[in-house]
Amino acid sequence: MSTNIQLVAKNRALIAIIGCTLALSGCATFSKDGGFGKVQEAINQRIKQEIVWPKTADEHSKVADRVKELIQQRMDLDNAVQLALLNNRGLQASYYELGISEADLVQAGRFPNPKFSMLYTKNGGEYNIEQTLTFNIFSLLTIPKMKEIERQRFERSQQSTAIEVLRLANQTRVAYFNAVAATEQVRYSEQVKESAEASAELARRMVKAGNFNKLEQAREQGFYAEAALDSANARTAQVSAFEALSRLLGVSADDMTLEERLPDLPKALTELQPFEKTAFEQRLDLKAMKSETEILAKQLGLTKTTRFINVLEIGPARVLEGRRSSGYKNGVDISFELPLFDWGGARVARAESIYMQSVNRTAQMAVNAQSEVREAYNSYRSNYDIAKHYRDEIIPLHKKILTENQLRYNGMLISPFELLADARSQVTSVKSYIESLKQFWLSESALHMTLIGSGNMREGN
Repeated sequence: MSTNIQLVAKNRALIAIIGCTLALSGCATFSKDGGFGKVQEAINQRIKQEIVWPKTADEHSKVADRVKELIQQRMDLDNAVQLALLNNRGLQASYYELGISEADLVQAGRFPNPKFSMLYTKNGGEYNIEQTLTFNIFSLLTIPKMKEIERQRFERSQQSTAIEVLRLANQTRVAYFNAVAATEQVRYSEQVKESAEASAELARRMVKAGNFNKLEQAREQGFYAEAALDSANARTAQVSAFEALSRLLGVSADDMTLEERLPDLPKALTELQPFEKTAFEQRLDLKAMKSETEILAKQLGLTKTTRFINVLEIGPARVLEGRRSSGYKNGVDISFELPLFDWGGARVARAESIYMQSVNRTAQMAVNAQSEVREAYNSYRSNYDIAKHYRDEIIPLHKKILTENQLRYNGMLISPFELLADARSQVTSVKSYIESLKQFWLSESALHMTLIGSGNMREGN
């Protein structure tokens, strides 16, 4: 009778263990969107372009149609960024970090499989048979904490993925401005070259007619040689800029038709205070670092929990010793690690050091964020003033000089070489304005990027 009671008690314990196992495993399921919805939400708060994570053949087909539609249009800045977000394979690869992280989260919520072991020996008619089915019941204590840790890692993976999206968007903006500016520089470099070529040819003819000395001819020829070299360099820079943009968009440079000129300067600038105010609220790298610190705090708590007992397994066992007819002896098998040599103090100390390291790194990142905003704003403001000075002062002045000299040339008061030199000077000032305008838009992109992440996110190469 007592044996039956023991068996019933053991069965109830086993049923309870299995019930807990099923309850824990039932909570560990995959989400419908793989966590991509949170990434989309973060992106929609910052840029107006959409992002898609195609998984089925139908979804891939829709994205391909949209990409084809964007390529066929004249590509402005917004379309270029949208094309990159849809067609960049590196970005698509980063989305699968969500799948990896979510799989770790689901795995953390699943109870370890039970272990079955059997010992079988025979010596003549004597048998020694041991059968054991054990469950790691210590996991009942650690699974909730492990799930929480993996959940926070999953959230950080979502934040990191959003950063990757915004980094690509910023890189595309930079590459687009570089490509459009390079095209403008080629166009105006050709004008300078044509002017210098005309001046050199005129000098050659006048020397031949005996109306010009060779020193002046050499000077005009030198202007032409420099202009030709500048034009060749501008074309090389254009190819490099287009290829950089091509890599981000995932399309051939020959298939891209960009706008002919950079956007004009805005009428007014945003003040610094709004940027400083929102930097700490919007910066995803700070949020990710805070999440990492919270994860380490959870891990530290788990390390303290498991410092003495790493494995505790329990389960029913039965043993047969002697002849077959003697029957099995029922019992319980328990195994755990004894802390005789390692009491876990080193693991706890290590976890505490890692945690404090993360706390101080987060604090330093906050200090850096504020400094980066101020630095980026100063560049933004300075480049605006420089470009505005070129537009409102230098270019109009060169244009006025050219107009006045045109009148003097018509009155035969100056030579054609002076008129051509003034024309080249005006075009050169326009080229400088294009460069300053490009630098402004790059600094504007960099400023907005400081509200999302650190300075290394602003690279566009």
